[in-house]
Amino acid sequence: MVPRSLAFLLVCVFGTASAQAPVFDMHVHLHDGEASLAAYRADVAASGLELSGLAAMWFGGPHQARAGDPAAIRAGNDGVIALARRHRDVVAVATVHPYDGQAALDELARVAAQGVRVLKLHPHTQQFDLADPRVLPLLRRAGELDLAVLLDNAGIVAGDHQRLFDLALRAPQTTFVFAHIGGLGFRFWNVLALARTAEGFSMDNVNFDISATVLLVADSPIEDEFVWTLRNVGIDRVLVGSDYPQIGLGRTVEALERLGLDEGEKAKIRSGNAQRLLDR
Repeated sequence: MVPRSLAFLLVCVFGTASAQAPVFDMHVHLHDGEASLAAYRADVAASGLELSGLAAMWFGGPHQARAGDPAAIRAGNDGVIALARRHRDVVAVATVHPYDGQAALDELARVAAQGVRVLKLHPHTQQFDLADPRVLPLLRRAGELDLAVLLDNAGIVAGDHQRLFDLALRAPQTTFVFAHIGGLGFRFWNVLALARTAEGFSMDNVNFDISATVLLVADSPIEDEFVWTLRNVGIDRVLVGSDYPQIGLGRTVEALERLGLDEGEKAKIRSGNAQRLLDR
């Protein structure tokens, strides 16, 4: 017979783990379609996590979506759209290149008509400038089509925090998710707590995924600052992302669990916020 004290401990440990909210992964690269998805699911299963959904994109790393080849971009988008149709928990993430002009705008409309809800842009790997005048009209059009825009914000391009802030301000009807929450420049985003005190200045269209950065800050000297930043930008606007295959979801969630957040906050970040954002 298990002593009562030990039984209580087991309930606390295992009961808490089993009661954790499932995870929606907002940042997954599936370069090889079904094969990549199977490998991703195996990796998640090995971590013991319950997956509620994933936002899957086909490009990134060596798999680029560069300007001047809209046919290749269209084919890549079609592949991830088809994958999402075969798997109900997969949310298709499409891309375009802002420098492709009308072809990019046409592709936005085409993927939106097929049910795509997220557009991913990566200024560094796609080699475009956020300040280029072709970018803002594209972002505004995405908002008109009800496409959330996932933009890289790892801090590897000088000035990207400020430029992303400006774009979100100038495209208020577009929902943004800034990936990696600024990398180790995450402190910048505390400015939102001050900006929102201005009359008519809500910036409620800005969200963040914490992919990669959360691994660096958990158990670090700057962890308290990171938690403070998450609360300043708004816990309701923070999402989990793994950036698979570079980083697994298990490592990401493990780092999240080590942060000094309460269970309600963690549950929102694990899946609640993404489900609200994507109406799932």
